[in-house]
Amino acid sequence: MAAGDERVERRLSAILAADVAGYSRLMGADEEGTLAALKSHRREVFDPQIAEHRGRIVKTTGDGLLAEFASVVDAVRCAVAVQRQMAERTLAIAAEERIAFRVGINVGDIIIDEGDIYGDGVNIAARLEALAEPGGICVSRMVRDQVRDKLGVAFEDLGEQEVKNIARPVRVFRVRSGSPPLTHPVADAPGSPLSRSAGEGAERQRREAGEGASAPPALELPDKPSIAVLPFQNMSGDPEQEYFADGMVEEIITALSRIRWLFVIARNSSFTYKGQPVDVKQIGRELGVRYVLEGSVRKGGNRVRITAQLIDASDGTHLWADRFDGPLDDVFELQDKIALSVAGIIEPALQSAEIARSAGRPTNDLTAYDLYLRGYAMVLSSRARFPEALRLMEQAIERDPRYGPALAWAAFCYMAACPDGRSDDSEADSRKGLDLARRALQVAGDDPGTLAHAALALSYFGEDIGSMMALVDRAVVLNPSFARGWHVSGILRWWAGQPDLAIEHVEASLRLSPRARSGWAFVVIGGAHLTNHRFDEALPKLLLAIQDDPSAHEAYRLLAACYAHMGRLDEARAIVARLSAITPLVVHSDLPFRNPEHRELYLSGLRLAAGETG
Repeated sequence: MAAGDERVERRLSAILAADVAGYSRLMGADEEGTLAALKSHRREVFDPQIAEHRGRIVKTTGDGLLAEFASVVDAVRCAVAVQRQMAERTLAIAAEERIAFRVGINVGDIIIDEGDIYGDGVNIAARLEALAEPGGICVSRMVRDQVRDKLGVAFEDLGEQEVKNIARPVRVFRVRSGSPPLTHPVADAPGSPLSRSAGEGAERQRREAGEGASAPPALELPDKPSIAVLPFQNMSGDPEQEYFADGMVEEIITALSRIRWLFVIARNSSFTYKGQPVDVKQIGRELGVRYVLEGSVRKGGNRVRITAQLIDASDGTHLWADRFDGPLDDVFELQDKIALSVAGIIEPALQSAEIARSAGRPTNDLTAYDLYLRGYAMVLSSRARFPEALRLMEQAIERDPRYGPALAWAAFCYMAACPDGRSDDSEADSRKGLDLARRALQVAGDDPGTLAHAALALSYFGEDIGSMMALVDRAVVLNPSFARGWHVSGILRWWAGQPDLAIEHVEASLRLSPRARSGWAFVVIGGAHLTNHRFDEALPKLLLAIQDDPSAHEAYRLLAACYAHMGRLDEARAIVARLSAITPLVVHSDLPFRNPEHRELYLSGLRLAAGETG
């Protein structure tokens, strides 16, 4: 070390930054009361929790503090405990007088100087705190990765965010602890990229101006999920780009309108909020919708970035957020592509939100829709729960004998029970499934989901597959962003003897719903490669299918057949042994291939794998 150089002390730490949301407003309303309450919260909540979780307070500011922890798990535990305790302490206080903290947590290499800490790790924690909602916690990806399996909290991915004075975008995650939503007054910084909504700032301004003494009555919610798409913010600094932002929203509204089970507010209503910062909860009341989609458009050079977020208007909870990038070479093609992507991702997000909402309803007040949603959740969870799903679907049908989605999914459950010995009487169950699928088709109308699922079951039970493919084609014309429709189309193409088209359609479904479970998608892709004699390409897909869904019996059979045709008989027999432990029907469970050569290729591989010679 050269003379005069000072040694810099560094260490890796978890950094927690916290501040009060809406501090300036609170101080303006009551300086002494706010200061006394803030001191009380620090003394009775923050100080003991930080000490209990082995942290140290580095410094305090007028409305916030900075703390350091040796353990990131302790830091997150501390933040969750603080926010829960604050929610309990302030529950009885009037909303406009409540103190709510925002918390950000990061892990990074820091510099220590006379007890204070410095560095990008500290700066990022402060930026995360600014992105958090009142009463909320935002963390960096490193924090999420280190604690995701150690604590009873869930993390919502909010994507990469560009933050002040940090060279690279920061991947942000919102902490969800499973406790009730923390509702607090709004922050001073309306328009945050994570939707500390600009509308909440306007609501504060109206209160201060004495406006809006009486709010208009809330519209009654429709009897199906409802959504409004707000005009996207033009973040480009170029007024000429307004047309692109508005066109993007129109395309998304059109794409969402094709989802038949969704009630979508028309453009001329949602665009009345353009340029007017309004609270998302207020929008929900005024338009009579449960969900709101908002976002922004940022243009740079020849590229554009769209960010979007889905919010439950009843309580302000963020359900989903993502971003989409693309070149501006063909504006209209890009708008169409992004609209389809947004619609394809939002559909399962809304379905999940509806399932969660229905799960909280009392069991003595269940509609056919509620019963269907609960059954659908069972279908999504695992094959082992298909019998329970079928029971719920049949209860929904008892309530409404013409309820197409329940009829189609009940037929699907009977279809799934037949090949693997799950059915006590496969012939009787096949007849029931066939009858349900036909009834579903009779009431399907223009509902893409009912059309696709009824066609799938009818194809399996032996109906003309060409006619069934035409029904699924109609479903994806009605809703081009219907990921499940493209998936079903791929299955039918595979069964019909069109393996290359099957792969193309299943891959389209994966592009539209990239976060969905992919087990059966890989079954179809791998199986299509197998029937095309592309065993080397089939193998990795089938292995992925089993990894993603260990209960996918078809994947084991196809994998065993693939190994056998590759001459890898020891591995083929090992797969057969694994499958035998799950189901007795190993070799003699057929797939409804219409091409005799494909059927024989599959069955001959299975016979080889099982050591049969006939």
